[in-house]
Amino acid sequence: MVGVPSAQELSGLYDRTRVELDSPRPNHNAVKTQLSQLKIALHNAQAELDPKLQLTKRSILEMGAEFSIKTGDIPAFERYIAQLETYYYESKHGLAESNVMYPLIGLNLLRLLSENLIADFHTTLERIDLAQLQSNPYIVHPVKLEQALMEGSYKKVWQARAEVPTPEYLFFMDILMATIRNEVASCAEKSYSNLPFDDAKSVLFFTSMDELLRFAQERHWAVSPSEKRITFPSTAENTRMFQGETIMKQTLAYARELERIV
Repeated sequence: MVGVPSAQELSGLYDRTRVELDSPRPNHNAVKTQLSQLKIALHNAQAELDPKLQLTKRSILEMGAEFSIKTGDIPAFERYIAQLETYYYESKHGLAESNVMYPLIGLNLLRLLSENLIADFHTTLERIDLAQLQSNPYIVHPVKLEQALMEGSYKKVWQARAEVPTPEYLFFMDILMATIRNEVASCAEKSYSNLPFDDAKSVLFFTSMDELLRFAQERHWAVSPSEKRITFPSTAENTRMFQGETIMKQTLAYARELERIV
């Protein structure tokens, strides 16, 4: 593209980038390069003066946010979402509502939960229509998830992983579950001297014994295959009442009950 690109030229480059991103084995380097070209072209195109260019700009930003999730680039995702706010919450530039608006807003809500940015989470909720809060599956999912976190019901959080409205949500769900797993592990170390394999696997929400054993190795737990038991490092805190012990026992009871039902 030479000089100021037309809406048609921008649309053509966008379409080529979209095709590459949607391919079975996308070339991420090519997509990243083309996204950079699109952003430079938009900067030169004075998109604010042309509704067609505004639509293309919004689509480019949405594609960039999607690409960021596919490549695990959280800072880039955050920047794209910040630029999309003017389209989603403010003037919307006279454009029809995007069909990926709520999936991306929901993903951002999950990001905020995974980073424990609860105040920002609620600020974002205040900008969403009440009807969408109550009925839109992309929004309802993170709302229910936040309620479960506030209740300390990690079982509900784990179950929410199987109820994601779109596979892209699993990216932040896995980050959130990793955080929860480490919190539960720290609590277990202070509440118990050891746990049987099956109980440890259940309370830490692992689906296989290999996952549990890798996690135990990362935390330097002693593993006894013959006794099928994990022993936690001895600390001074293990010898006195720990305030999280009741929560740990409840979590373990929930996990055992879930195993029994399944």
